[in-house]
Amino acid sequence: MSVVISVRVPEEVKKILEENGVDIAEEVRKHLEELAWKIKIRKFVEKWDEILKNVKPSEPGFAVKSIREDRENH
Repeated sequence: MSVVISVRVPEEVKKILEENGVDIAEEVRKHLEELAWKIKIRKFVEKWDEILKNVKPSEPGFAVKSIREDRENH
């Protein structure tokens, strides 16, 4: 489903774009979809940050120790 959004721009802007073969509707659509995607991603990142702020970091050397254990067990 889609909806119609109207936007007013100076006549000169529209004229320049049309003279140069720009599909105005497509460009506006792409920009708004990209903007919505960025907003959605930002909200996910904020949610992850909120979840992770209560997670304690692992102790120093944990990764090295864990990798060694994995290698020795295989």
